[in-house]
Amino acid sequence: MALADFPRHQLTFGPSPVHPVNRLSDHLGGGRIWMKREDVNSGLAFGGNKTRKLEYLVPDALAQGADTLVSIGGVQSNHTRQVAAVAAHLGMKAVLVQEHWVDWPDAVNDRVGNILLSRLMGADVRLSPAGFSIGFRDSWKQAIADVEAAGGTPYAIPAGASDHRLGGLGFANWAHEVAAQEDSLGVFFDTIVVCSVTGSTHAGMIAGFADLEQNFGGRPRRVIGIDASAKIDETRDQVARIARNTAALIELGRDLRDDEITVLEGWAGDEYGIPVESTDEAMRLTGRLEGVILDPVYEGKSMAGLISLVTDGEIPRDSNVLYAHLGGQPAINAYSGRYH
Repeated sequence: MALADFPRHQLTFGPSPVHPVNRLSDHLGGGRIWMKREDVNSGLAFGGNKTRKLEYLVPDALAQGADTLVSIGGVQSNHTRQVAAVAAHLGMKAVLVQEHWVDWPDAVNDRVGNILLSRLMGADVRLSPAGFSIGFRDSWKQAIADVEAAGGTPYAIPAGASDHRLGGLGFANWAHEVAAQEDSLGVFFDTIVVCSVTGSTHAGMIAGFADLEQNFGGRPRRVIGIDASAKIDETRDQVARIARNTAALIELGRDLRDDEITVLEGWAGDEYGIPVESTDEAMRLTGRLEGVILDPVYEGKSMAGLISLVTDGEIPRDSNVLYAHLGGQPAINAYSGRYH
């Protein structure tokens, strides 16, 4: 099936906005930077990149007769918050396993931000002491079994909606959306910068832009993932696997090349979810120059990567760079001890 043939349940307002960030570009003195704003893409609980992914999972869940969405993430997972919102919107239940992915000492970490929003929306939130991993977890499997034992029909959504057959479709479609916006704006983005952790956002983009180039006469471009997992080998492997699976699913017509799959390390720090100095600097610089808020888990780290790539000349001065703002700001409330 071609990408356009997959059923999609629209949860976003439409194409997410694209705008230049000229003060940041001028300050860095390199390529021109634009942002595409997944943080304002939907009216469902502040939206975000996972809402776009869920547009392709929802038709599958409804076709299976599911009444409960079951997913997993960290205590401050943006993904589980968006699953809770979609479940509420559809009149379904949500069971969310929230693991201890981040060893962060803030006293209200498990009572504010994303997890607070999920509780407000009526999700069954289950705290687990397990640490960070992008793999499948026994606690999630148990939650699925619990729904079945109670007579419900669960629909299993892995962390980040990533390791799911349809997980890459949302951002493959994002790539096509970018191409349409380029036509209307009169600009071509030769470089895309995005955060990579569970992988399907970046992987979907890779497959989608390859589809544009292969089947729609599009121009080649770089899609750069900035690792924020601090588990670079796992993330690279997962991005590559999901990208290739998504490319096959949308019938790309060729194999993805290794040089199309780029995940860079250097800005994640030592642990997932723990901000470092470059994270803080990127958050403050973007906030003070543009009034755009980044979070300390994902966007602060990917923006730190973008800043380095521009200032070091790795991204040329004549580039038009599109930064994918994936959302995640509600989590900043759980870091009040650091930003005060």
